Amino acid sequence: MFSPKGKFGWYELMTSDTKAAGKFYADLVGWSTHAMPGGAGGEYTTFNIGSSGIAGMLNLAGHTGWIGYINVPDLDAHIERVVEAGGKLWKPATEVPGMLRFAVMSDPQGAGIVLFTPNPSMPTPERPAPPTPGTIGWHELYTTDVDAGFDFYQQMFGWTKVSDMDMGEMGTYRLFDEGDNNPMGSGGIMTRPPHIPVSCWNFYFNVDSIGAAIERVKAGGGQVLNGPMQVPGGSWIINGQDPQGAMFSLVSAKE
Repeated sequence: MFSPKGKFGWYELMTSDTKAAGKFYADLVGWSTHAMPGGAGGEYTTFNIGSSGIAGMLNLAGHTGWIGYINVPDLDAHIERVVEAGGKLWKPATEVPGMLRFAVMSDPQGAGIVLFTPNPSMPTPERPAPPTPGTIGWHELYTTDVDAGFDFYQQMFGWTKVSDMDMGEMGTYRLFDEGDNNPMGSGGIMTRPPHIPVSCWNFYFNVDSIGAAIERVKAGGGQVLNGPMQVPGGSWIINGQDPQGAMFSLVSAKE
């Protein structure tokens, strides 16, 4: 029987220069990096807080950007349902021995996602809880259709609507909960702005303070694209771009 339960469980940076990107994010967010053997003789790097993995990174020619992994109880069933709903399968189900099975897909509006089912025997150290610096503080979907986009994730993964916010000319900002039971939800969905060429997910990393983080972005060769600005709930955010071109965002309770 199909179970829609699913939430983000991993994040991955595809970049043209893993060494430079690793230093940029380590300096900016406070992660440490750990290189490990990858498939086909390649190398995979994890971003860690202490001994806990938070995200990963790999060199992928022609691709620069972050993608999120959604943990599902039955990978094959979810692949079938996503395709039936109008999504696309870009990389068929693949097993990483002893770790997970995953498939690279996109939602019906074109935003990339990875679905995965972890191997039950894989060690999973407990991660620090948000808003610890380096943890993921928010998930934001830029899409062509807010209602259709939300309906897809609700049907596929059981996410629920928290509320809608009117952003004037920018349209509706829909807060959703993926199961965290946070009063503000787990993230938001909005119409893709004109400067963002394709539908995509954007991830917010918690930092000590936005002001200090802005200086680290600049010192590391990145760019601040938007902000700083205060959002409902009192947090401060910026949207930025790393030196290799990947978009990211930062969030902090402290200006």
